[in-house]
Amino acid sequence: MVDLTSRVSTSEVARAKERLSHPFSAGDRVDVALATNMISVGLDITRLGLMVVLGQPKSTAEYIQATSRVGRDDERPGLVVTILNVHRPRDRSHLERFEMYHRSFYRAVEATSVTPFAPRAIERVLAAVTVALARHGVAGLTAPGGAGEMPSQQSNVRDVSDAVSAWGARHSSSLSAAEVEALRQKVKALVKDLIDSWDKTARDQSGKGVPLVYQRHEKGAPQGVQWLRDKLTDLLSTCLSTVNPSTVKP
Repeated sequence: MVDLTSRVSTSEVARAKERLSHPFSAGDRVDVALATNMISVGLDITRLGLMVVLGQPKSTAEYIQATSRVGRDDERPGLVVTILNVHRPRDRSHLERFEMYHRSFYRAVEATSVTPFAPRAIERVLAAVTVALARHGVAGLTAPGGAGEMPSQQSNVRDVSDAVSAWGARHSSSLSAAEVEALRQKVKALVKDLIDSWDKTARDQSGKGVPLVYQRHEKGAPQGVQWLRDKLTDLLSTCLSTVNPSTVKP
């Protein structure tokens, strides 16, 4: 049995996740994992097939994310067993509406409170939107290894900056005409910078003989340099770099 909770260190969580991926026949296999809602994201292990949920989570989004950690293998189904407390009004309500709720629980997903095109939103999302639009809108960039094709596809992605900047203008009804135009030009320039950076990186990697791929673990992707980065990995690296080795217990 292993823990995937805040009670254990980051290194122990990483080790537990590694052990969870081992097949049942392995000597250090894991039969049971006790976990909190920290497994809602980042636990992509196809071996997992059975989950027991104790109590109804506070949000539907969390419930969907957590329970989707099992049954991720197309050839092996997953089973989720929910144990509800009849003495808790919220749990009892979900029990009484269990079948109807699970037939359409995406309707109950809570709305997010994000202000479109706010400075922080642009900082966090603009790169992902740009890559998604370019990859799905230009056939030459769609393949797992298509990230390295940007130099030959530059003329086909010009519409991306226009499309994103136009969205910014439409979502800014409270701004004056001058402010809307300033926002549109800002977003357009940022998208152009992202595409130029993408193009430069692809050219540099091509010169080194190493292809640029979207994600190394993506099916069909060649061995190369990964273009998309995991923000959680970046955050973990930052946190670890600030830890004083003398304070870490062996």
